Formats: sequence, structure tokens, C-alpha cells
Amino acid sequence: MNLQALSPCTFRVSPFISPPKTSRHRSVIRARVEPSEKSVEIMRKFSEQYARKSGTYFCVDKGVTSVVIKGLAEHKDSLGAPLCPCRHYDDKHAEAGQGFWNCPCVPMRERKECHCMLFLTPDNDFAGQDQTISTDEIKASTANL
Repeated sequence: MNLQALSPCTFRVSPFISPPKTSRHRSVIRARVEPSEKSVEIMRKFSEQYARKSGTYFCVDKGVTSVVIKGLAEHKDSLGAPLCPCRHYDDKHAEAGQGFWNCPCVPMRERKECHCMLFLTPDNDFAGQDQTISTDEIKASTANL
């Protein structure tokens, strides 16, 4: 802003400078890219193995498990690491590089606390009986997303 002195105590704003215009309606277009079948299969097998190893179970609603596995696979494809898909990040690449939220995340490894509800302890009300999920279950659960 350009101020001009008129007298020792009076200032005038220059008419040549206008405030920046901001739009109330901002459009963001994001392309939804499906993860590769290979990455989905890798994350499916990893999830089953980690559930057995940690003594945890998948959600009684396999749709939850399916969406999380696909989210992990998508991040594996795009970031090179299975970054937790259930959190917001200002910089996903930086977070993936730090590793704290890469699956299994630090809270899961240290306290068996899975924010995504992928790995649930037996006492969790949402825990199912399964530590396995098929590729067909994942496809069926996520077909209309």
C-alpha cells in the first residue's frame, strides 16, 4: 500500500493500489487413481500377517478393512510408503519420509492403537473374528467408491 503524507498527521491511500481479490469459490479438481493390483495384494498380505503377529483382528465390517488396505496401497504407489490413509497431512511426501505414520504406525507398534481401525484388539467392540481378507472381498467392498 502506498501512503502519501499530506500533513504531519494526515495520510492518504494511493488509488493505484487495490487490495488483492480473493475468490469465495475455489475449485479443486482431483483425479482419483486406483492403486495397482500388485500394491493392493502386497498390502492385503501384509495386513493379514501383521494381524496374526500382533494378535489383532480386522473390523467386523470388512468394508472398513478394504478401504484402509486400498488407501495404504494407493500411498505405496504414489509415495513409495504405506502412509496411514486415515489422517490429514500438510505434506504427505515429508510424512512418508519420516516414517512415524507409515503402517504399522508408531502408536500401533507401541500401544496397539490403530487410528484406521485396521488392526483391532480383541476387546474392541468393532473387532471381528477374522485375520484374513480376500482380494474378492476388497474388490466387492470398494467397487462403488
